[in-house]
Amino acid sequence: MTLDRSWFTEPMESTGTAFSLKGEKVHEEQTPYQKIEIWKTESFGWLMTIDGCTMVSTRDNFLYHEMMSHPALNSHPDPQTVVIVGGGDCGTLREVLKHPQVKSATQVEIDERVTRLSEQYFPELCDRNDDPRATLFFGDGIQWMKDAAPGSIDMIVIDSTDPVGPAEGLFGKRFYLDCIKALKPDGMLVQQSESPLLHLSLIQEMHAAMREAGFAETHLLHFPQVIYPSGWWSGSIACKKAGALASRLDEQAIAALDCKYYNADTHRGAFALPTYVRQALARA
Repeated sequence: MTLDRSWFTEPMESTGTAFSLKGEKVHEEQTPYQKIEIWKTESFGWLMTIDGCTMVSTRDNFLYHEMMSHPALNSHPDPQTVVIVGGGDCGTLREVLKHPQVKSATQVEIDERVTRLSEQYFPELCDRNDDPRATLFFGDGIQWMKDAAPGSIDMIVIDSTDPVGPAEGLFGKRFYLDCIKALKPDGMLVQQSESPLLHLSLIQEMHAAMREAGFAETHLLHFPQVIYPSGWWSGSIACKKAGALASRLDEQAIAALDCKYYNADTHRGAFALPTYVRQALARA
């Protein structure tokens, strides 16, 4: 939705809020799955939107991509095999491949046009696409996970859009059951889980569904994300084995990741939950 030719705005009718950036729309297309738009903004660089919702911007994408990958990878004892469901802009793939212990990273994105447009407008996010450890697969992530070999994956990163449209099936017990089957005994799943301020009930439902599916424990991490609703975002980690989430924070290894936001302190702080969020998850 546009207010006029010089503004993009994303309204959230359910919460009475909106987010706007001044700029110019330079590309628009309808794929078989969704409507993709590219904006050239005055203060956030390039902006990609899908079905009228902000997805990624030049200025603040590092917050999301770093926090959706490094806290989980640095909590797993040996994450060699990683699968990213969604993540078509390739930013999460780039961050995952910064870890030398990762031997293979497969990105399963349903809409190839997201990746091709990212290569054009966000080339810095795609600079690891030719890494020999990377595989780009364009297809249905839900079906891909159903077909995955049991016990074959160390880490699953669900880097999806909101739980509507093509991504709706990624937020339920049925999908989590397939993930558990595909994960190794000490495997973990991390999934973007919306805003703790505006979508706390959804986060509760996700954690309940993860535990109902058989995950031994779940954890929430949170971080700023300016272009997303409320500017405060989260990821949810589900562990197949109890007690698996342990900080293995090698300061030298973290420095070698060359991150703009993530470090040992932001890792620890991301798991320190506000009182009302902690209480809500205890009731989930």
